[in-house]
Amino acid sequence: MENRETTSTITIKGILSLLMESISEENEEGRCSKRVISLGMGDPTLYSCFRTTQVSLQAVSDSLLSNKFHGYSPTVGLPQSRRAIAEYLSRDLPYKLSQDDVFITSGCTQAIDVALAMLARPMANILLPRPGFPIYELCAKFRNLEVRYFDLLPENGWEIDLDAVESLADENTVALVVINPGNPCGNVYSYQHLMKIAETAKKLGFLVIADEVYGHLAFGSKPFVPMGVFGSIVPVFTLGSLSKRWMVPGWRLGWFVTTDPSGSFKDPKIIERFKKYFDILGGPATFIQAAVPTILEQTDESFFKKTLNSLKNSSDICYDWIKEIPCIDSSYRPEGSMAMMVKLNLSLLEDVSDDIDFCFKLAREESVIILPGTAVGLKNWLRITFAADAASIEEAFKRIKCFYLRHAKTQYQPHT
Repeated sequence: MENRETTSTITIKGILSLLMESISEENEEGRCSKRVISLGMGDPTLYSCFRTTQVSLQAVSDSLLSNKFHGYSPTVGLPQSRRAIAEYLSRDLPYKLSQDDVFITSGCTQAIDVALAMLARPMANILLPRPGFPIYELCAKFRNLEVRYFDLLPENGWEIDLDAVESLADENTVALVVINPGNPCGNVYSYQHLMKIAETAKKLGFLVIADEVYGHLAFGSKPFVPMGVFGSIVPVFTLGSLSKRWMVPGWRLGWFVTTDPSGSFKDPKIIERFKKYFDILGGPATFIQAAVPTILEQTDESFFKKTLNSLKNSSDICYDWIKEIPCIDSSYRPEGSMAMMVKLNLSLLEDVSDDIDFCFKLAREESVIILPGTAVGLKNWLRITFAADAASIEEAFKRIKCFYLRHAKTQYQPHT
């Protein structure tokens, strides 16, 4: 695919902060006073339609008020919390995880850092998806891990280009990263595609890092299948958190799990390395950890169904609106997660130079924030987050359409 760039100097939060600053400047100068609508940040709690359950709130309250969880937890996490996460993940696997397979982290971001730290060695390289989540590249650079990008193919539902993987890998490749359900593409991989990924990794001799922070947020035709299902084919590091499925990203409760029924990570030296690394990390608050068993065991299924219905409805609104705005295009209807990628057609616009220019002008003129694709590795694409209420999405796209009409080249403007 053309026009691809890596993200070496760009972070999502950094560019969103700059977009917000540009809106603030416009407001201070009196040029724009519209309500800010952000479809840029993957934080569902910005909108009142996405709230966590009473079960979660009560569990945290009970653990805090019990006065039992004000001290340090074991560096790898509370035993009861590790056990609960093992049982939760085992529901979808053909084998049982134990608490020893589970390490509790401060959100999925820290789990990413742990995975890359455990794999780093001189000359090593790691294979990352493009588009993808830029924290992987950032962590890799701190670990002196060489990054090699393989493409996700929009014409194939953003599946991994496995031919590219084979051409990129060598004897120093330590892992391939799979994000499923997909951020930023809104895709969900089939059982068959995940099996092909596992078989490719086995053939080429490296493990798989499965980023499942959006696990179970699948609302299309394909169910969510965890990569750990194929752990007997290839060792898998599974990364996840409470953040998205339970709508609590600020609680910073994540996990790093060895989904590896063949026992590749059972070597005492490897286990000792894991434990020593966790000795230097600060995990989530102890009282949040203590709430995990109740949250995982008692959350009612109706909460998850409501979330999926909301996300599907929001994504459908986005998809339908995109067809109304000629300068943006998406041939792929999202099937999961909270975001989608949209292609930008600059040839229809008069004075917009690229995706970054588009997003800054849109922010200043319409107070709508979306993320330029360059931030996730795809120049002249856009990432739109649909974890928002329907009214906000409708209003945002009305403004995007106004923006298009204002900047459309004369020959493309509709006749009035």
